[in-house]
Amino acid sequence: MVTPTGDTARSPAGPQGSAAGVPGTVLITGASSGVGLFAAKALVDRGWHVVMACRDTEKARRAQAALGIADGSVTHLPVDLGDLDSVRRLVDAFHTTGRPLDALVINAAVYKPRLKEPERSPQGYELSMATNHLGHFLLIQLLLDDLKKSGHPSRRLVILGTVTANSKELGGKIPIPAPADLGDLSGFAAGFKAPISMASGKSFKPGKAYKDSKLCNMITTQELHRRLHDSTGIVFSSLYPGCVADTPLFRNTPKAFQVIFPWFQKNITGGYVSQALAGERVAQVVADPDFATSGVHWSWGNRQKKGGKQFSQELSEKASNPVTAQRMWDYSMKLVGLA
Repeated sequence: MVTPTGDTARSPAGPQGSAAGVPGTVLITGASSGVGLFAAKALVDRGWHVVMACRDTEKARRAQAALGIADGSVTHLPVDLGDLDSVRRLVDAFHTTGRPLDALVINAAVYKPRLKEPERSPQGYELSMATNHLGHFLLIQLLLDDLKKSGHPSRRLVILGTVTANSKELGGKIPIPAPADLGDLSGFAAGFKAPISMASGKSFKPGKAYKDSKLCNMITTQELHRRLHDSTGIVFSSLYPGCVADTPLFRNTPKAFQVIFPWFQKNITGGYVSQALAGERVAQVVADPDFATSGVHWSWGNRQKKGGKQFSQELSEKASNPVTAQRMWDYSMKLVGLA
C-alpha cells in the first residue's frame, strides 16, 4: 500500500480548518438506495449539497423524500455508469448546474453472480467491469479539473472498495468462485470486447468479474494518489465501511442467500453493518478532518474491531503494485477513449 502522506494532505489551516464545518457540493453515484442513499443523507445533515447521480432519478426522488431530505439539498442527474456516452452526458449536465465540485464519491456498482454468460455494455465491455470500473474511471477523468478548481479547504475523491477484493483480509482469500486477480491484464490489452469478458482474458466467472472490477477501483485510488496528490492537494482514498449484508447490491443473488447472509453476519461473524452506519462512514471519509490523509484504504474491521474506530487497512500486492496500476491506468484510458 502507498504510505499515507500524513499532514501534507491537510489544509494549511490544520484539522480545524479542514472539511469539518465547511459544507460543499458532493456528487455521489448510485445514491438512490443502499449505502449511497444513506451517505447522501449523512452529508446533507452536515450541510452539504448532494448531486445524486443515478440510473433512475424518479426512484432517487422517492428515496430522498422517504428519508426526509429537503429538495433544496440535492440535485438529481441521470446516469447509466455502464454506458460511457451516458457518463459524458452526466458531466455535461453537472456543468450546466454551475455548481463547484468539492468531493466525488464513487459508489454505484452492479453484482450479478448468477449469470451464465457475460452481459455487455453499449460499448461492448463486460457489464460489471464497464459499470463498476470503466464508467467511473471516465467520470473521474472528466471531473478532475472540477476538483482541482474547487476552493474547498479539503477536496476529496472517495471510492467504495470491498473486502472481497483485498487478499490481505480473510474475505479476500475466499476462493469462491476465485480471488480477485487481474492476471497479466491480457483482457484489457486485447480491448475487452467479445469473446473477452475478464481482465485476465480467462473464462467468464460472474462473481470474480465483480471482485476484479472492485480491485480496479482500489488500484485506481492508489494510482490517483501517486500521480496527483502532491501536485493538486486532492485527498484520494477508498474505504470498506463494513459488511452491509442487506444492501440492494445483493438483489441479484438467490432469495435464500438474501435471508441467510444478513443473519450469518449479524449472529455468527458479528461483521454486519447497517446501511445507515455505512452511509455515515462514507460521509466521515468525505467530510471529517480525521480522514484528511491521502492514499489510505479506510476500514473499521470485521466484528467492529479496534473499538469501532477507523484504521488504515493494508492492501494486497495486487491492489498496491505500482507497475500493475500504471498498466491498468493506461489500458483503461484507451478503453474509455481518452488515450
